[in-house]
Amino acid sequence: MVSLKLSSVVKIDPKGRVTIPLFIRESMDISEGRYMVLIADVDKKEMILTPITTKNEELYEIRVELQDKPGALADLTKAFLDMKLDILISKCSTIKRGEIGECTMIVEPGNKEIKPEEIEKKISELPVIYMVSVKPVEKNF
Repeated sequence: MVSLKLSSVVKIDPKGRVTIPLFIRESMDISEGRYMVLIADVDKKEMILTPITTKNEELYEIRVELQDKPGALADLTKAFLDMKLDILISKCSTIKRGEIGECTMIVEPGNKEIKPEEIEKKISELPVIYMVSVKPVEKNF
């Protein structure tokens, strides 16, 4: 299946804003007031802007380095399920095949009382995890 990709060159205004062209907004059902998550990869000099359906008070960015082996990602997502974390965005890749992989995920907690430190502790206890970092996603609205 071929996915449809749209592109456009846009300009940043003096206040740092970018206008998403109408044809892209319409094709992605993005209207005024829609919440978006912006992820900037400083090393790669790229940004990803993703629509989300929530305006939850707390979203967390979770970064992990984990074993690159069958079932490792399943163990991680099972831990998310146990903590009632809903994965909104995820990006995983292999760093060294058969040894180490990395994932970055934006999650929404179903349990509003759970804190980043608690999430970090539970994930770090998994045998497949080498490193974990959990931080709140900054909101600008």
